[in-house]
Amino acid sequence: MSKKTGLRGTQWTGIWQVLFCLSLFCIKNISGQLQYSIPEELKRGSVVGNVAKDLGLNVKELALRKFQIVSHDTKQFFSIRLEHGDLIVSDRIDREALCGSKLICFLNLEAVIENPLTFYTITVEIQDVNDNAPTFSKKYFDIGISESSLPGVHFPLGNADDPDIGINSIQTYTLPANEYFTVQEKNTKDGIKYPEIILEKSLDREKESFYEFILTAYDGGKPPKTGTAIIKITVQDVNDNFPEFMKDTYQIRLPENAPVGFLVVHLNATDEDEGTNGLVSYSFIHISKNADQVFFIDSLKGDITIIGNLDYEASDSYEMTVEAKDGGGHVTNCKVSIQVIDVNDNVPHITVTILATTIPEDSPPGTVIAIINVLDQDSGMNGDGICHISDIKDFQLLPSSSKFYKLVTASSMDRERNSLYNVTIHCTDKGSPPLSTNKTIPLIISDVNDNAPIFERTNYVVYIMENNQPGTSIQNILASDFDQDENGIISYTLVSSNVDNIPVSSYVSINSMTGVLYAQRSFDYEQLREFQFQVMAKDSGSPLLSSNVTVRICIIDKNDNAPKILYPSPDTEGSALFEFIPHSAEKGYLVTKVIAVDADSGHNAWLSYHLLQVPDPSLFGIGQYTGEVKIVRDFQDADNLRQKLVVLVKDNGAPSLSSTVTLSLVVAENFQQIVPEIRRQPTNSDTKSPVTFYLVISIAMISCLFIITVIITVIYKCRKDNTPTTYGAYSRNVYPQFTLGCPSEISDTSLPFPFSYDVCVTLDSKQNEIAYLKPVQNVPTENLIDTDDSTAVDSSVNPDLPTSNTDQQVFRLNKLMIIIISCHCILINIKK
Repeated sequence: MSKKTGLRGTQWTGIWQVLFCLSLFCIKNISGQLQYSIPEELKRGSVVGNVAKDLGLNVKELALRKFQIVSHDTKQFFSIRLEHGDLIVSDRIDREALCGSKLICFLNLEAVIENPLTFYTITVEIQDVNDNAPTFSKKYFDIGISESSLPGVHFPLGNADDPDIGINSIQTYTLPANEYFTVQEKNTKDGIKYPEIILEKSLDREKESFYEFILTAYDGGKPPKTGTAIIKITVQDVNDNFPEFMKDTYQIRLPENAPVGFLVVHLNATDEDEGTNGLVSYSFIHISKNADQVFFIDSLKGDITIIGNLDYEASDSYEMTVEAKDGGGHVTNCKVSIQVIDVNDNVPHITVTILATTIPEDSPPGTVIAIINVLDQDSGMNGDGICHISDIKDFQLLPSSSKFYKLVTASSMDRERNSLYNVTIHCTDKGSPPLSTNKTIPLIISDVNDNAPIFERTNYVVYIMENNQPGTSIQNILASDFDQDENGIISYTLVSSNVDNIPVSSYVSINSMTGVLYAQRSFDYEQLREFQFQVMAKDSGSPLLSSNVTVRICIIDKNDNAPKILYPSPDTEGSALFEFIPHSAEKGYLVTKVIAVDADSGHNAWLSYHLLQVPDPSLFGIGQYTGEVKIVRDFQDADNLRQKLVVLVKDNGAPSLSSTVTLSLVVAENFQQIVPEIRRQPTNSDTKSPVTFYLVISIAMISCLFIITVIITVIYKCRKDNTPTTYGAYSRNVYPQFTLGCPSEISDTSLPFPFSYDVCVTLDSKQNEIAYLKPVQNVPTENLIDTDDSTAVDSSVNPDLPTSNTDQQVFRLNKLMIIIISCHCILINIKK
């Protein structure tokens, strides 16, 4: 008999035409697409083609423009060699694992390049090589042949399986040479070759009841590969009917979510024989390994059920051959083809290519941050999806192609508002029900120097007690900067300025790192009460930013000045100056007034007067706040005519400071009676010298001249109606004004400040009219005199000096009175 080997000629012709066309288009660049063709099982590192040359790209720009290959498969079979632009194999490629029995096998790649962002499609055809040997589904084939079988009868066997395609697949089957059996191939519509045993000679069970041969399958490779199976032939009694299926091929469609135990198909093969010869059993004689783990056939019922999980993405179709065998050993085959229907059971897979994990906060809108590739292993609408980002207005997700998106900035960044973003990409497919997945991209915003230092106060008012130690810390100037690192490190400096033509750095200094102000000298409230300057805070950024703040230093008064007694002068001994008291003076008579000032301010300058030593406390009293010495009771004959009082003047500071002055008081009817009192002063020698006589005469003459001068002065002053007191001019012009003042921050409001006093000293103890301390309101501070020398008199700058002739005469008389009093005091001292 003639044998049929291989496919029909027309079929082979069509296949070779397809392969020839593919070889002509092995490398093709059509509208941004490339196509290559390579054999499977290439070594890692093998060059597929030069992508840069084929795309017309400059090799030197590939790395700069971040050229990269993105595969649609979970494995990355290819990579790019940037230094040459070559597409190389990076993993093992098995065409059978990728495409199974498909005649044409392609791998689709995406090439991405930036600046500008461009996408290219690369298709790689995987060509088959003869890397698989034929294998039989069974190691043994048991065949029962009736001895009544006529020569030429065919006995189908299970075919061998070879995953290779084309010429590399199974081409022929052979049996060892014998006189009874030969083998030939039967081609199906699908191009599969099934071996059949052909009886060449009638069998005689009585001569030989059992035969065993080795069946060998050959593929068309060079050299060819082989697979073997053992055929055991048992000679049986007559069984002349074969089982018959209703169909030669069963086409079945199954959803991939069909549960385990689901009935796929019920096969029913009939045999007209009776008894054991008509009893049919079912089995798989050709089934792939993955299908064998999913499907099961009941050998008695012919039911095919599901025993594993179907997965459309793992395999979208299964093919198997079922054998129906009767009790007499006759077998019949049928083909079962199962098509798996896709359901939406895969969530979209997001692949993120991050271009920048950190961007500066001054990045312009539209800056590309990442490229997102979305793949869904489902098909059709189940594999199509839409992506969007979480509710962050600072970013946009822009589609670049059907599977690619660009994540870009939508507005200007501000690190001080938000330094870290977690941008969540949310992708949902169009299946029913839809499935979704998320991918979070962290993004750090780096700092730029866009914030100047800010002081914690708009201005500083600092109070410091006078007489401080040089180097004392007086204030911490603090500023903050919202920037970070070098841009937020702040240093402090004093802005150059002068205080009374002296650089401010001579008064204070500042620590450039901490901002602590230090006093450079000891301050004196009586000389400097306040001053101000500016402090500049600057950061370390580039360019640096700065800001200024005004600092006002107020010196707080300290009780460091004792009261200074203006009248009577403490420089003259108390016995050298007498206060005249008429013997007829009554209770309340004003003897004299002690006048004192204090260079301090506020409470420290509040003065009180006290009698420290007094011979008769019941006779004299002093006003605690006025300093007026008055007679408390009327004089008696027993009272001593010469009194010596010690007056204590103290301030209100803590601790209090004080000064004392001694008053010598003489009680007499007239001025002439003072002379005997003076003469009764103790002397250092009991012998009288001639000088004493002259001194007494001089004193008497001076006293008379003094009285005459006073009378003339009174007459002239009475002629001036506008002058209320005899010595008003002196109150205004001769004696200085003393102003007591302090910052309102430390005043208890018990005394209005500044508070100025006119000071006038009576020149004669007989004169009852004494100029009291009276406030002068609205005294300008620039006219206040230096309190360090409160007894100095500067009449040259007084604008109220007399200008008329009468006033000038009175002024001259007043000068003459002062000279007489001075001479009087000198003579008394000489007398003593």
